[in-house]
Amino acid sequence: MLQGMPAYADSIHTAKDGDTFYLLAKQYNVSMDKLMEANPEVDAKNIYNGVKLTIPGAEEGLTAFSTSGTEGPDQLLTVQPTLKVFSSENVVEAWGKTLNYTKTIQVKASAYSAAASENGKWGAVDYFGNPLELGTIAVDPKVIPMGTKVLVTGHSHANLPKAAFIATASDQGGAIKGNRIDIFIPGSQQSVKQFGFQDITLYILE
Repeated sequence: MLQGMPAYADSIHTAKDGDTFYLLAKQYNVSMDKLMEANPEVDAKNIYNGVKLTIPGAEEGLTAFSTSGTEGPDQLLTVQPTLKVFSSENVVEAWGKTLNYTKTIQVKASAYSAAASENGKWGAVDYFGNPLELGTIAVDPKVIPMGTKVLVTGHSHANLPKAAFIATASDQGGAIKGNRIDIFIPGSQQSVKQFGFQDITLYILE
C-alpha cells in the first residue's frame, strides 16, 4: 500500500537583489500562482534585498492516492490543461510548466495536414526536410524567425492539445505572410479543414 506523501510546511525566504517570483518558483519547485497567492503584499516588480517571502510547501494541495500494485497507469491523476499568464514577470504557466516569454503576437492561424496536395513536390516535410509532426508551424520568417519556439494559445481543434502547446517555427508557405501562421495538425485532410481560420495568441519563448 503506497500512501500519498504529506504536505510540506511553508517556509520563509529572505529575498536578495535579483530575486523574482519566477526564479523562486523554480528554486523551491512551487507554482508561481501559489507563490504569489502566499505573498499578496509583495509587489512582483519590487522584490528587494531583505523582503521576507512565504514559500508554500512544494507538495501543498496535491491529492493523496493509494495503490495496491494492481492498478494500471490510468489510475494516476490526470494533469488538467491550464494556462496562467503573469505579465509582470513575462512568465506563462501551461500544463504545469513555467515558461519565460519575450513578447506576445496576435496572429490569424490556418491549419494543414500531411496530404500531398498541401505540401508540394517535397512531400510531408517541413522547411528543413524533417517529417511534419505536432508542434510544426509555418510562419513568415520576417515576423517570426525560423527556429523560434512559441506557445500557441487560443486555438480550438480536437486533434490539438487543449489550452496551449509548444510549437517550433520550422516551415514556410507561400500564403503565410505577415501575422499569419499555418499549424500542422495530424489527421485526415477533412478533419484538419475543420480548423478554418482562428485568431490566436503566440507567446515567443526565450
